[in-house]
Amino acid sequence: MNTKATILLGALLSAGSLLAQAPDPNQAPATGDPQSAQTQSAQPQPERDPAKQAKHLGKQLGLNSDQVAQITPILADRQQQLQSLRTDTSLRPRDRRAKVKEIVEDSTAKVEALLNDTQKQQYEQKMSERRSHHNHHPQA
Repeated sequence: MNTKATILLGALLSAGSLLAQAPDPNQAPATGDPQSAQTQSAQPQPERDPAKQAKHLGKQLGLNSDQVAQITPILADRQQQLQSLRTDTSLRPRDRRAKVKEIVEDSTAKVEALLNDTQKQQYEQKMSERRSHHNHHPQA
């Protein structure tokens, strides 16, 4: 369960990282990177339900129903912003990555503001684990 939870939480918390690494249509595709190849050949990922994400996060962090209810619109807003960014072809890859980072950091700060100290520590630990896992599989 812990691995599944980490993967789901990672997807929840860093949804933009895959978007940030999406290939630029004007740029030659990277070779030799399996994840990059998957990103390039994959169909758009189905949208994840923010309510389900918030509920899962609630189980992972021991959130009460009010916290889950407050986190749901934060996740929905982040999802909408990332979707808009995904369809914006006017941005260069560097600018797109910066915008994704901004969106994710903003939503993370909003979520953390709703957590108590123990929950915040658990949340940051999960994010750290996700970043560590992600860094062991660098993108080209």
